[in-house]
Amino acid sequence: MSDSALPIQLLCDAATKAALDAGQLIQRTDRSTLQRRFKGSGSSAASQLVTELDIRSEAIIRHHLQAMSERWDIAFVGEESSHVRDEQTPERLRKPYYWCVDPLDGTLPFVEGRAGYAVSIALVDQLGVPLIGVVYDPADSTLIHAIKGKGAYRNQAVITSRNTVSPSLMVFADASFRAHQSHDDMLATLNTCAKDCGLNGVTMVFGSGAVKNACQVLDYPAACYVKLPKHEDGGGSIWDYAATACIVGEAGGWASNIRGNSLELNRPDSTFMNHQGVIYASNERIAQHLIENMANYEL
Repeated sequence: MSDSALPIQLLCDAATKAALDAGQLIQRTDRSTLQRRFKGSGSSAASQLVTELDIRSEAIIRHHLQAMSERWDIAFVGEESSHVRDEQTPERLRKPYYWCVDPLDGTLPFVEGRAGYAVSIALVDQLGVPLIGVVYDPADSTLIHAIKGKGAYRNQAVITSRNTVSPSLMVFADASFRAHQSHDDMLATLNTCAKDCGLNGVTMVFGSGAVKNACQVLDYPAACYVKLPKHEDGGGSIWDYAATACIVGEAGGWASNIRGNSLELNRPDSTFMNHQGVIYASNERIAQHLIENMANYEL
């Protein structure tokens, strides 16, 4: 089936409704009552933490997408259900498209009462190209969505990545950056990148999940989010990046692996992204500096 045969706007509308309904569940949930547990997959406490809210949110999203998925032969990959299946050839590899869902990215900031969490839904083709990206931030009721080739929107208004000069390079990162043995060297590299781009220096921002880290790149004229490659499983998973790769790209920003190539969002052997790392940037100039200078670092 060609992409042109898909009712792409209807599918985007369905994903948007699913994200909004899941987000409203999150908004009205009393986080103090949630029972927390840790799943076996993931390389950090933040990636392993799960609550019944994650599971209920995914169920809402699956329900909204079920009928259209059956009609258009679309697989479903959700963070909270994918690890319980044992398939030699996952459904996402057999079908022409799959939904890639993170029902609550940033569970840790959510349970801690901080901003930095979101609902993320993408439609990805078998080659790993994201065709639709939908992100809903329940903390401030912000909806961002994009369709490949049709631009990106925040609360229905067109958004673009701004390329004007900024006083500093905003760098969004997670705890793995602070804990890295080469932290000081990496920070020096980022400062050099900032100065080469005509900026005064670097402002580091920590605490959000991968989805919000990527989206926040679009809020600044000079910003980036870097996730370094590593040998062990981890580094985020396809559901952490599929929707935002579509959104940031359609908004005029940059999304790639650490060497500047397309993100592998449907690799056969794993859903993890540790093998190649991730770079998001508000413009290509910043991205190219990062590709040239950060590729030698690993976690």
